[in-house]
Amino acid sequence: MPHVADTSVRSPVLPSNAERTSNAPGGDAPVPDDSRPLTIIGPPAMSVMTLVRALGRLRQYRDLLYTLSHHRLQVRYKQSILGWLWAIVQPLSLMLIYTVIFSRVARVETGSPYPLFAYSALLVWSCFSTAVGTATNSLVSHFNLVTKVYFPREILPLSYVIAALADLLAGGIVLAALLVYYQIPLTIYALYSLPAVAVLMLFALAVSLVLCAVQVRYRDIGIAMPLLLQLWMFATPVVYPLFKVPAPWRPLYLLNPMAGVVETFRQALVEGRAPDVAPLAIATAVTVLVLPLAFLYFKKVEANVADIL
Repeated sequence: MPHVADTSVRSPVLPSNAERTSNAPGGDAPVPDDSRPLTIIGPPAMSVMTLVRALGRLRQYRDLLYTLSHHRLQVRYKQSILGWLWAIVQPLSLMLIYTVIFSRVARVETGSPYPLFAYSALLVWSCFSTAVGTATNSLVSHFNLVTKVYFPREILPLSYVIAALADLLAGGIVLAALLVYYQIPLTIYALYSLPAVAVLMLFALAVSLVLCAVQVRYRDIGIAMPLLLQLWMFATPVVYPLFKVPAPWRPLYLLNPMAGVVETFRQALVEGRAPDVAPLAIATAVTVLVLPLAFLYFKKVEANVADIL
C-alpha cells in the first residue's frame, strides 16, 4: 500500500506552565514560548472535505488574491506604447483578417454582418486563450515564491484568470461600437451573456489548474500551448457558425464547453434573440463536473510542487 503523507497540523508537546516556571531563571519568571505550529503538507485525500477545507483556506488568503490580480493588471502592458489598447488590437486585427478570408474569399454565410459575428466570438476566445496561456506557466514562473513561502498555490493561476477578464471588458468597448455601427439594438436577451461569461471563467480556471500542474513536471505543455490553443479555436464556432457543424457530430462537438459559451454569447448580443439553451447547458454541466476534479488534481500535485521545482 503506498504511503500517504499526513496533512494534519501538529504542535510540539509543550511543558506545562508549572514546569516552565520552575525551569526559569529565579524560579518564578516564565520562559518565553518560542514554539511554532508545525504544518506538514502532503497529498490530500480525494474527497469533498478536501474541497471544503481548500476553499476555506482560499478565503483566508483573499487579500493575497486581490493583490496578485491587481499586480497582473499593472504589469501586463507595462512599458508598452499601446498599453491597454492591446486588449482591443488583438481581437480586432484577427477580426479584420478573418473577415477578408471568410466573407470575401470563402464566403461563409452567418446571418449577420461578418465583422460583428467574428469579433464577438474572438472577444470571448481571446479571454479564454489569454487566461489559459498565461496561467499555465504560473507555478513555474513563480518558483522563487512557491519554494519559499506557503500559500494556497491555486491563487497563482486564479489571479491570471481574473486578469484576463479585464481584457474581455476592455474589448467590449469595440463590440458596443460595432453594435451601434450596424444598428443592432441590445435586447433583454443580452443578459444571457452573463452566465456565458461565468461559465467561460470557471472552465478557463479548470483548464488552467490542470495544465499548470502538469507543466511542473513536463515543460512540453508550455511549448505546445500556442499550437493547442490554435487547434482548439478551430474546434470552436469562432469563425464559422454552429449550424455549419454536421448534425450527427454536434452532440460530440458540444462537449467542448467553449462551443456553448461562444454560441450563447454571440446569439445574445449579436443576434438579439433568446439563445438555444442546450449548448450552454451542456457547457455548464461539463464545467461543473470538470472543475472539482481539476481542483483536486491540482491540490494533489501542490504537495510536491516545491520539491519538483
